[in-house]
Amino acid sequence: MELSIVILNYKTKGLLKQCLRGINDSHLIPGHEVIVVDNHSLDGSAEMVREQFPRVQLIAANVNHGFAAGMNLGWHQAKGEYVLMLNPDVAVFGVAVEELLAYLRRHPRVGLAAPKLINPDGSSQISAFRFPTWAIPVLRRTGLGYLPFARRRLRRYLMAEWNRQDNRPVGWVLGACMLVRRQALVEAGGLDERFFLYFEDVDLCRRFWQAGWEVHFVADAEMVHYHRRLSADGSAWQTLFSYPNRVHIRSAIKYFLKFAGSPQPPHHL
Repeated sequence: MELSIVILNYKTKGLLKQCLRGINDSHLIPGHEVIVVDNHSLDGSAEMVREQFPRVQLIAANVNHGFAAGMNLGWHQAKGEYVLMLNPDVAVFGVAVEELLAYLRRHPRVGLAAPKLINPDGSSQISAFRFPTWAIPVLRRTGLGYLPFARRRLRRYLMAEWNRQDNRPVGWVLGACMLVRRQALVEAGGLDERFFLYFEDVDLCRRFWQAGWEVHFVADAEMVHYHRRLSADGSAWQTLFSYPNRVHIRSAIKYFLKFAGSPQPPHHL
């Protein structure tokens, strides 16, 4: 089997239904499989999948494992040579998945390819980045990010000099949608389950690069992402002490401790 699609769901029944409908209506290669991992949603998501999408393989967890552990449950069961890791708030349409597959087929050293994510109004999202230094989470989660010196650092991190209209290698990509080569995923060791939420995508992409696999942004493939940054809603002070932000900071600390002393990625990443 060439393609497995793994969707990790937590309390997003409506978006999950929309996502699965989009997959059904897309131009996908024959013989693919779809796996939904439901992280103990208790909102009827699992029942909806069983009743309305009987061909979808459902893994109904009895506890919320978090993103990394939940996604590992799914891809370990998958049979495909390529695994599309997908959030339910991403709308798949047209030939976007086939564009990603074709890109990986043409580029054998690329282990992970991500599409251009757009908002429902058609505007582009920032979904590809250089690797962060320890200062980046501090600047992004506090009012310090508005200072002139901080803006320069953040612009570099966000790759603000790039218009995202071309395909290119990047440091890391948002984990909402990633097509990964199974061989690369196995060599990198899968997702690190110490990251319950946030930084699991940064960590995975960094380990891909360390293992000799490239991470690329594919502008030719577009998907709609119904995205809201929970860890950055509200005022600077509200954001600083919010639960999502505390989780984000804990994950950031784990990430920087994990890679302390490791060689820095190439300058352009």
